[in-house]
Amino acid sequence: MAQSTKQRGRIFIYIALILILGVVLLYWFVGRKQFALNQPTAATPAPATEMINVIFSVQAIPYGTALTENLLTTLPYPKNLLVPGVMYTDMKDLIGKRAKMDLEAKVPITSGMISEGFSGSLAAFKIPEGMVAVTIPILNPIASVGYAPQAGDHVNVIASMLFVDVDPTWQSSLPNNTARIIPPPGAAENPSLVAFAQGMENSAQGRAEQDAALQQPFYLQPSEAQRPRLVTQTILQDVMVLGVGEFPLTPETVTPQGGQVAVVATPAPAANQQQQAPTVKKPKIITIVVTPQDAVTINYLLYSGAEMTLALRGAGDDQRVKTDAVTMQYTMDTYTIPLPSKQPYAMQPGIVELTLPVINEEVVAAPR
Repeated sequence: MAQSTKQRGRIFIYIALILILGVVLLYWFVGRKQFALNQPTAATPAPATEMINVIFSVQAIPYGTALTENLLTTLPYPKNLLVPGVMYTDMKDLIGKRAKMDLEAKVPITSGMISEGFSGSLAAFKIPEGMVAVTIPILNPIASVGYAPQAGDHVNVIASMLFVDVDPTWQSSLPNNTARIIPPPGAAENPSLVAFAQGMENSAQGRAEQDAALQQPFYLQPSEAQRPRLVTQTILQDVMVLGVGEFPLTPETVTPQGGQVAVVATPAPAANQQQQAPTVKKPKIITIVVTPQDAVTINYLLYSGAEMTLALRGAGDDQRVKTDAVTMQYTMDTYTIPLPSKQPYAMQPGIVELTLPVINEEVVAAPR
């Protein structure tokens, strides 16, 4: 009996050991699997990007500057992003060419940024393809927005023109002049015709009217020359200003006998000579960039006597607004301006004409 009890105890111990061992093995297997799931998957190595040397700018390059090795460098660039025929890989392809625009530092040089073999003025580099530059006069500060426009600004151009009636055949301003009619020798004179023309030789042509009170005909003649009729309209919108005033001229050169070209330097002031403060001359012309057809229009207006006024546009404003031509009738109708009635009184002194304020054109000292 005692031996049977001892055998059953051993069996229980064995079973317990087996269960403990199973639990340990199960825990070890599950933990190992979980550890394997938590481990990051090894990334597949990406293929190496093939690089190629591309020409970059070393520093900021102003437009019109001739490119040299000191202004350029080569930097690695992804070969798959290279645009053939647009980007450069050989420095020799760029040396001596000029920048068509202001280039920033550390940018790849492309074909659209440079000019092929151009040696003209620097101003030409600022003119977009298909456009031309023309110059118009600046009549006064009022016509030029107080000299505010500078190179790079955009302006509208307003033209004012005067129109008169002319004789269709002679194209001369009306009214025509009259002259006395003399019949040929031996011919009978027409009394009414002679009376009509008597005393009117080289005078302005008028018209015959009937006096209502006296019931007599009389001949009216104009008291002054024909008054021109003014019309104003915007002719150009959003045009770029290329320059204000005269462009700087190249230094005068002389050629000595040896054939070497020497620049004539400006003489330095004497030691005892007092140096004057620099002065700024008010500009009298402005150069704008327009289409070839607009250039022809401006040339016509200049020679036809039209006067042009500038209107400065806001920075970044490129919208076009349709404007109406302005005449005296348009002004009165649009802004409800009545025709003044005749009164038995008037202001003193009498005003017979309107004039713009007179501004003295003087040279001012430049700010220090």
